[in-house]
Amino acid sequence: MERRKIYYAGAYIRMSKEDKGSIENQGRLIEEYVKRREEIVLCTRYVDEGYRGGDFIRPGFLHMMEDIENRKINCVIVKDLSRFGRNYIESGMYIEQVFPNMGVRFISVNDNYDSAELADGTTGGLDVAFKNLI
Repeated sequence: MERRKIYYAGAYIRMSKEDKGSIENQGRLIEEYVKRREEIVLCTRYVDEGYRGGDFIRPGFLHMMEDIENRKINCVIVKDLSRFGRNYIESGMYIEQVFPNMGVRFISVNDNYDSAELADGTTGGLDVAFKNLI
């Protein structure tokens, strides 16, 4: 019997001042997603309220990266790619290089993106880039 890998996840939630919606709505969406995934345990939320997505110098994001480095989480879940970041080059660097090299699964719920579902070892490449641009 094959043992299924357990992922310890952090929900990353970002809202700029201009965004319509709420921190709680993003959190609920991610929690509902996790309820349908036996292999994922949601450990914590990392919240950046009032921060733009143009750079990654945000307290919640930096705390999340620290927890990844300390192996407290090995999965990052976001509502969509725009909540992760608006700088598509830097976002792509994390999604396609940093997270895979650190063994971190990345999930964008509304974009139907899950790095664990990329069977051929690729990182999503053009799909992620186009979604991030849009």
